[in-house]
Amino acid sequence: MVNSVKLGNFEIGKNKLTILAGPCAIESEEILFKTAEFLKNLTAELDINFIFKASYDKANRSSLNSYRGLGIEKGLELLSKVKKELEVPIVTDIHEQNQADLAAQVADVIQIPAFLCRQTDLLVAAAKTNKIINIKKGQFLAPSQMESIAKKVTDSGNKKIIITDRGVTFGYNNLVSDMRAIPIIQDLGYPVIFDATHSVQLPGGCGESSSGERKFVPVLAKSAVAAGADGLFFEVHPNPDSALCDGANMIDFNQAAQIFKICKEIYDIVNN
Repeated sequence: MVNSVKLGNFEIGKNKLTILAGPCAIESEEILFKTAEFLKNLTAELDINFIFKASYDKANRSSLNSYRGLGIEKGLELLSKVKKELEVPIVTDIHEQNQADLAAQVADVIQIPAFLCRQTDLLVAAAKTNKIINIKKGQFLAPSQMESIAKKVTDSGNKKIIITDRGVTFGYNNLVSDMRAIPIIQDLGYPVIFDATHSVQLPGGCGESSSGERKFVPVLAKSAVAAGADGLFFEVHPNPDSALCDGANMIDFNQAAQIFKICKEIYDIVNN
């Protein structure tokens, strides 16, 4: 049985689709607000729970020269502004223990990156903020292995956990999504979010940067909802081809509107 997680006036994992969405890394205040406002209006129109996502720092880029974001101080300042002015909950990721308390001053959901999901001290620091913790399943793990990872958070006094699946490493520079992971993780008792944009990423596909296959985002998103996912994660940008990171796997506003609508319809069929 999935234990829903309450956030403000809605519950993740209970009777309504939840979407976490926003640009990969914060590029500018203009892009941040433009994307957040569009997504807020779209999800409200479709009656979807919405959490705005953006990263102040992407610390796991392929190259030292890759764009990482505006940094924690400026990034959290802008996320706080979005939260206050647009009245949307925020999810952002942390990479080091000392970032947990700072991020928790703004974020409603603290996200643990997939590559860092087994880092005990990071999980404990996040847990102690008492915020909702979104643990992204590492590409190198079986879904059942998330039980011991989540236990690090619960043993630290925090039971507000959601788990995001983003595929499994498949050979070189590729990922594959096994939809069996959704019910397997749900059987552990946690709501499952499926990351539909990172799952089409081709890690290191361009040598010094990752590439991606955006055309498969709708296929995976629809499949995940049909398989029973409680929510979806998308990276959305006004113009993905000009984005400073993850452009190849991000979707634009028109694509988001089309995908969100059909995924909402599938969710309602599956759950009602």
